[in-house]
Amino acid sequence: MYAEKLWQYLNNKANKEDAEPMKKYMRDQFEFFGIRSPILKQSMKEFLKENGLPSKEELSSFINEAWSRPEREMQYATFTIVDKLKKQMTKEDIEWIEYTIVNKSWWDTVDYIAKQIAGYYLMKFPEEIEHVTERWIQSKNIWLMRSAILFQLGYKDKTDKELLAQIIKDTKYDQDFFIRKGIGWALREYAYTDPDWVWEFVHSEELSPLSYKEAIKNIKKTKQPH
Repeated sequence: MYAEKLWQYLNNKANKEDAEPMKKYMRDQFEFFGIRSPILKQSMKEFLKENGLPSKEELSSFINEAWSRPEREMQYATFTIVDKLKKQMTKEDIEWIEYTIVNKSWWDTVDYIAKQIAGYYLMKFPEEIEHVTERWIQSKNIWLMRSAILFQLGYKDKTDKELLAQIIKDTKYDQDFFIRKGIGWALREYAYTDPDWVWEFVHSEELSPLSYKEAIKNIKKTKQPH
């Protein structure tokens, strides 16, 4: 199987000395081969040169298998492969996208998936945005909720600010750190495009201090408090 080949390849690159601090950085939630990011990037280039890509039809089963492996680099490695196949996405791919968000969830994978994978998917299939984001918000799963908040990162002037505002209104009272930080991040990112809108929004909504502080980082130097 493709995932088994990848596991064997990365296992041969394992570095036990680096694995332990990497595990500690992730609060001991995941095992690691100990392959640092630049080495993993180069290793994936070499692996793909030797083995090629899985077919689009194999992608979902490959992701499930990669996600079942304990080593975190197996999850990171899927991103390189997905990035090369995402132009072939179909509407059904939302199933494995959600699977990767709610399984082995932590900011290191979820934030990438939200912006680079879910964000791409929902831009490709804008007719899916409303019911996907609504489902994620209503799930009360903090990682799906965070993904709904963050998926428009990088959309710039294509951002649906009315949708962003509504998602934030629906989640702003959640006590979770990752939700509140995510709200601030989404607003801070959009402030590069429309600082006036963000400034008005944060001063018309009852946001948590964390969300507010994060949201205005890029604009507070040029704006005066109300």
